[in-house]
Amino acid sequence: MAAQCCCCRKAPGAEAAPARPPPEPPPALDVASASSAQLFRLRHLQLGLELRPEARELAGCLVLELCALRPAPRALVLDAHPALRLHSAAFRRAPAAATEPPCAFAFADPGPGPALPPPLPSFPEAPGAEPSCPLAFRVDPFTDYGSSLTVTLPSELEAHQPFQVILRYTSTDAPAIWWLDPELTYGSAKPFVFTQGHSVCNRSFFPCFDTPAVKCTYSAVVKAPLGVQVLMSATQSTYVEEEGVYRFHMEHPVPAYLVALVAGDLQPADIGPRSRVWAEPCLLPTATSKLSGAVEQWLSAAERLYGPYMWGRYDIVFLPPSFPIVAMENPCLTFIISSILESDEFLVIDVIHEVAHSWFGNAVTNATWEEMWLSEGLATYAQRRITTETYGAAFTCLETAFRLDALHRQMKLLGEDSPVSKLQVKLEPGVNPSHLMNLFTYEKGYCFVYYLSQLCGDPQRFDDFLRAYVEKYKFTSVVAQDLLDSFLSFFPELKEQSVDCRAGLEFERWLNATGPPLAEPDLSQGSSLTRPVEALFQLWTAEPLDQAAASASAIDISKWRTFQTALFLDRLLDGSPLPQEVVMSLSKCYSSLLDSMNAEIRIRWLQIVVRNDYYPDLHRVRRFLESQMSRMYTIPLYEDLCTGALKSFALEVFYQTQGRLHPNLRRTIQQILSQGLGPSAEPSAEQGSAGADSEADTDTPALLLGDEAPSSAISLRDVNVSA
Repeated sequence: MAAQCCCCRKAPGAEAAPARPPPEPPPALDVASASSAQLFRLRHLQLGLELRPEARELAGCLVLELCALRPAPRALVLDAHPALRLHSAAFRRAPAAATEPPCAFAFADPGPGPALPPPLPSFPEAPGAEPSCPLAFRVDPFTDYGSSLTVTLPSELEAHQPFQVILRYTSTDAPAIWWLDPELTYGSAKPFVFTQGHSVCNRSFFPCFDTPAVKCTYSAVVKAPLGVQVLMSATQSTYVEEEGVYRFHMEHPVPAYLVALVAGDLQPADIGPRSRVWAEPCLLPTATSKLSGAVEQWLSAAERLYGPYMWGRYDIVFLPPSFPIVAMENPCLTFIISSILESDEFLVIDVIHEVAHSWFGNAVTNATWEEMWLSEGLATYAQRRITTETYGAAFTCLETAFRLDALHRQMKLLGEDSPVSKLQVKLEPGVNPSHLMNLFTYEKGYCFVYYLSQLCGDPQRFDDFLRAYVEKYKFTSVVAQDLLDSFLSFFPELKEQSVDCRAGLEFERWLNATGPPLAEPDLSQGSSLTRPVEALFQLWTAEPLDQAAASASAIDISKWRTFQTALFLDRLLDGSPLPQEVVMSLSKCYSSLLDSMNAEIRIRWLQIVVRNDYYPDLHRVRRFLESQMSRMYTIPLYEDLCTGALKSFALEVFYQTQGRLHPNLRRTIQQILSQGLGPSAEPSAEQGSAGADSEADTDTPALLLGDEAPSSAISLRDVNVSA
């Protein structure tokens, strides 16, 4: 099957070698990659993986199918990581007519004698293939988020001659691989593991060209403990019972960061003709009831706008609260945090955003992380076109107003001259591109795409352009100039008008100016939903308090949409600290009601409680933190608790709840708590902190801007976006 699906392989039985293809242009230079990707064409990769949860170890055999773009390259350089230990490297010339490789594990017999380390997986050599020969290799430091792996190649290697490099390795405590003990899952029955590759973590999962500029097809064979369900971001998957392994194949080229795996106590339920949800058994009924029929509705709307869905199935897996971001657009299999299930509107927006990535981000990808807006800005625009088609313009305008409010909040905190507010961010060597994951990437990028749609005068004409853009560039990686050149070619009348050079709105300025978007969308169609929010906020901040309370009691926010209530609370939060009598009246009016609402609402009210040192409601803060294991619902509160007079309260709650938190999250909270504490008060290993855990010295993926500066007041609330 793989030989038929992989476009770079020749069908069995062919008589002549294929014509040598013309040299491909080298990938865009990516300062976040140590690899020599510009010297090679990666045709396909095969992964043989064994999951070893007891040791928190992954053992792998990687086969890279390559050809050199120039004769006699001295070495192949791949991205790797200190957590990844390479055991061997080998070279093999690819046969002229490739055949399907055996998809089976081969283990060396350890024989009698003392216990030995578990053998490494390997792929048996195909019948008639040349024997492999060992290669020398070395690992060198690169950055704090990775290493460079240099593999010496045979000197006689010809340009465009297919060959294979076979690497056997183990990966332990890798930032891409999150091992969960059973008690960190909902069912507490079986161990759980998932990978998170965005942006540059997958170099600790397997050696690779870890840059979005390079795409290839892949196949995988995975061996897991008995009774553990394994899923991957692949177009084909099967379980081979007699071999006890799962087989996967991705027939379309994808970048390394979109290769993803999850394994645990997962069960499926169909929710549409080409979609199912996977979740732990206790969560499956809720996930099914909330998404049944809806995903097909969203996919169909996206297809009407942007063309056929290319990936076959669109499945969703709900992960435990330890999942470090809200959602991830892994092809065919969206990863999403299960905590979002209780917040219906956020669930809808997050899944639709990931659906949009199937066209923008997965099919057409930004070639460098410096232009991440090409994926996120376009996906956000497409997401809002889908919600408009499905739920109407008013709801879309409300959600947009909510996000733009957060963008301006972040801008005030960072300053309008912050370099990360550019769409084309200059990534300095050594800086983790995950640090660029902020609302400018999404919302400023969205505003630029929206501006382009307004230039052509008709959203449907712009949909036609995006459909043509996807068709032209699908399964490749692009830079901003590709998008803008295509736009001006599609609309020659706009090119004649020199719309790219309009004073103050130049395309170049959109890309490289710091600060807010040069233009924002007209959201007047959402005024029926946003006007009541503004009116209620003005009541509480402009009216005399007794009049505010009386007038507010006539407004029933229990009938509001979640985004309306969240927007109202965000406005109050921005104005904090508030006068104590105002906080007291707010609590009297809303505290019990808000306490019965979803977590997105509750965390905002509790942040108001904390930022205003309102002690009568602190018990609600404690109860919330005792029930939450997710970064997005714990970090913001701990940040706020530690910037005021409530740090001792935060320490007390942390010591009571830390056993239910993932070690990475424990470590992050410990860092927050440690800021400003004297040595004697600092959380210690004796008190059971993350320092006592075996993972305490591992890399924590730098995922969101707020993680790097816990006391900066830029909380995950402000960057709570899907990948």
